Amino acid sequence: MGYKVAVVGATGNVGREMMNVLVERSFPADEVFAVASRRSLGTEVSYGDATLKCQDLEQFDFSKVDICLMSAGSSVSKVWSPKIGALGAVVIDNSSCWRYDRDVPLIVPEVNADAVAGFTKKNIIANPNCSTAQLVVALKPLHDVAKIKRVVVSTYQSVSGAGKDAMDELWSQTKGKYVPGQEVEPKKFPKQIAFNCIPHIDVFMEDGFTKEEWKMVAETKKMLDPAIKLTATCVRVPVFVGHSESVNIEFERPITADEAREILRDAPGVQVVDKREPGGYVTPVEAAGEFDTFVSRIREDATVENGLAMWIVSDNLLKGAALNTVQIAETLIGRNLLKAAA
Repeated sequence: MGYKVAVVGATGNVGREMMNVLVERSFPADEVFAVASRRSLGTEVSYGDATLKCQDLEQFDFSKVDICLMSAGSSVSKVWSPKIGALGAVVIDNSSCWRYDRDVPLIVPEVNADAVAGFTKKNIIANPNCSTAQLVVALKPLHDVAKIKRVVVSTYQSVSGAGKDAMDELWSQTKGKYVPGQEVEPKKFPKQIAFNCIPHIDVFMEDGFTKEEWKMVAETKKMLDPAIKLTATCVRVPVFVGHSESVNIEFERPITADEAREILRDAPGVQVVDKREPGGYVTPVEAAGEFDTFVSRIREDATVENGLAMWIVSDNLLKGAALNTVQIAETLIGRNLLKAAA
């Protein structure tokens, strides 16, 4: 018997990708429901060869589903995830709402799948931030071998991470008759995004870091190791899909670039593309639409003891969101932690 799945936020970028991933991975769903806010009632979304009409979140009967893939933002999740969980469905939430709750597991299946069993406290599982997800997929196998002490990461994050309006703003600014020096009125972003980089994602905190940077620290500690020291600078770049990260890692014991390459080649969810020649690395354009996280430019850093530097790229709408959410559901099923309702 298959499962009944509700996708909440089905009309958004991530919601539509969730639909695609469920089909592409042949998820054992007997029935899938597209759910969104009232203003999207009746909007059609694709599910494989089928077309589903969105149902109203406030009127939908969640007691008839086994799994709810939630991608409707923190404010919606804060209200609805506990309600849905109380009706028996397991909520896998893509927002930041539940990531730091002690009673809610924060999961990347390649990193800490064992922790998924803790979902029973609230019937909620959290999906990490997109920039953290791809980072820990690459860090975990290296940490298991050499133990990471400190990480310095600079991100180059695509506009799709900020939603459809952000993508539209990049497109409108880019296709316009742009002249260098010409003023462009930003709406979604604090400054012009086309032909520019903005070192500011989410709100600023008292210590000068942004919330996005804080998320990477807190989530890496929760999923991988609380002893790891991490500092981040998160930057929005004029790329539609795909986050990139320049990562510097300091280990407790020596590890060579060749060792790291071999470890990562055997790691789940990772592809190593590391040729020391023009084009011998992966960029966001190649990563878009791919399930794996790509690691390139692996090299030893002589400025610190036991240091490595590398370049990590992944599709933020997939491993950073929709794919990881579906993988969490697959983990529940694979470990016999979720039975389909009769």
